Amino acid sequence: MGFLNEDGRPIYQQIAEKIEDDIIEGRLREQSQVPSTNQFAAFYRINPATAAKGVNLLVDEGMLYKKRGIGMFVAEGARAAILEKRKQQFYEQYVTAMIREATKLGITTEQLTEMILKGES
Repeated sequence: MGFLNEDGRPIYQQIAEKIEDDIIEGRLREQSQVPSTNQFAAFYRINPATAAKGVNLLVDEGMLYKKRGIGMFVAEGARAAILEKRKQQFYEQYVTAMIREATKLGITTEQLTEMILKGES
């Protein structure tokens, strides 16, 4: 429960991200059923409407789909699509910011590459 509302982002976005994490890490497989909004609400002690907003965000993105009268399911290809989306977000949030800061500090491309390689070992 501790992860919700710790970083100032709306809780519904954090619910959507948690579902995405579960898909990426294989806890929720493609074509498998996702917990209901009431289950999310009870588990995280949030309003069911907030949980539904997070789930519906992923429905709108095509990551989940609804089977009428049964529930929500992980769409085929959702894992690959989420990974691609997260890679793009990583690039935008971290890589471009790192390059911008390196440029400001006068760090060359070679020096930056060296720093990255040093961090891998």
